Amino acid sequence: MPHPSRLGRYAVRRRLGAGGFATVWLAYDEHLDSPVAIKVLADNWTEDHHVRRRFVEEGRFLRKVESPHVVPVYDAGELEDGRPYLVMGYADQGTLADRLEVGGLTVAQALEVVREVGDGLTALHERGLLHRDVKPANVLFRTVDPRAGSDESEPRVRAMLADLGLGKELDVSSRLTMIAGTPSYVAPEQARGEHLDPRADQYSLAALTHLLLAGVPPYRHASLAAAAEPGPPPTLSTPDRRFPPAVEDVVRRGLAADRDDRWPDVASYVSALERALGDEAAPPPPGEWLAPDPLLTQPGARPTPEPQLGPLPEPVPPARRRRGPVLATAAAVLALAAGVVAGYLVESGEDPDVTVTDERGSLEVTVPHDWAGVVSRSGWQPPNGEGADFPAVSVGSAGDWRDPDVDGQGVFVGVLPGFEVPEDLPQHPECASADSPVTEGGDQPSTTIVHADCPSGVTVERVVQVAANRLLWVQVRSADRAAANQVLDSVTTHGF
Repeated sequence: MPHPSRLGRYAVRRRLGAGGFATVWLAYDEHLDSPVAIKVLADNWTEDHHVRRRFVEEGRFLRKVESPHVVPVYDAGELEDGRPYLVMGYADQGTLADRLEVGGLTVAQALEVVREVGDGLTALHERGLLHRDVKPANVLFRTVDPRAGSDESEPRVRAMLADLGLGKELDVSSRLTMIAGTPSYVAPEQARGEHLDPRADQYSLAALTHLLLAGVPPYRHASLAAAAEPGPPPTLSTPDRRFPPAVEDVVRRGLAADRDDRWPDVASYVSALERALGDEAAPPPPGEWLAPDPLLTQPGARPTPEPQLGPLPEPVPPARRRRGPVLATAAAVLALAAGVVAGYLVESGEDPDVTVTDERGSLEVTVPHDWAGVVSRSGWQPPNGEGADFPAVSVGSAGDWRDPDVDGQGVFVGVLPGFEVPEDLPQHPECASADSPVTEGGDQPSTTIVHADCPSGVTVERVVQVAANRLLWVQVRSADRAAANQVLDSVTTHGF
């Protein structure tokens, strides 16, 4: 979707994220003098009545809930071309996945996130709704002003649940349930397509708790089939952080494969966790809670004229690499479900980034303007493409930005033939370390590897199955992970 100047009555500032089903824009409500996030259904799904209905239902579900811990929906409408959109609260502090990429949480901070997410889930359940996709990318953070009458003097950060694209009303879920969800966090009965109740969301919250306390999720399922038979949950304690048996028991019960063995409801689970943690369960003082993160609110550079075109750098063919355990953090996972309403504050109405589309209109990526020194949109011939041209786009600070000996930044996005995501991605011996692969299942399986301590910062390799016989290959070189994650989340495909 090209950058619109307005969506309905809202002035558009910049794009926040995009995925297979929708694009999210940061916009400005001139009537109420407030930033908002606008989620627009992707044009290639306009004629799919099932997807369109789910999109509209998400807004209706969210409007039923009045909770500070569920992202609000203010308005809804249709564009001139018939695509629906939702006007939502803007989460200026990013997602829990972003926070985990920066660093872990203390026990008190982790429990506060669990409390607030639990409050959001309870509000949904009290109104007869299920979320069905609780995971780090769907927990947003928003800056709020100090509460009136409190001792707080500084803004604080509030956790909110977002993306009810998989949400269902309970009476509907009891009769027919679509098999969907994120494998590493989904309840076994949901992965099996059985009827659901609030204990399915409780299971996902327990999996999120395990991630926040132990630093790793309890499972790394590659598919919903694996999530249907999860096996006994692993221990919560690690060599670096030990937990009392009572805490282990609470989380283990929340992760019980049989829902009848779990806690009666989310509130009971959170209360039991608070009791088990004892003194560590006290809410952190305002000064020790998640302070607004300047890295997530930086305005970025001002736009410049369209960069000069240059040659497409020679692609690096996939190479064999050493396999390892699965990555502990979820921040590098591609946000293909376009429910993310987090982003970056923009001090002016101008877009500080550069969005580039390939010549065929199949690929789109947004980068910081200082990356866009050399741009090519003309496509490429992948090693396994038998000489055929495939869509590709390359954007870099210089023509040799992919040279390991050059301090360059940029991104390459290309389509290539393939019927499954390869187990091995290109290696980077110039980097001192590499995180273990992150794999995701679902309709668009993917593998992501982050190489750290590189001469230029970090290098990220990602392959996504975008069609039955097509793969999307993304390579990013960046001075820091935050910028790499922003660029990864901006990658959009059209026509697949």
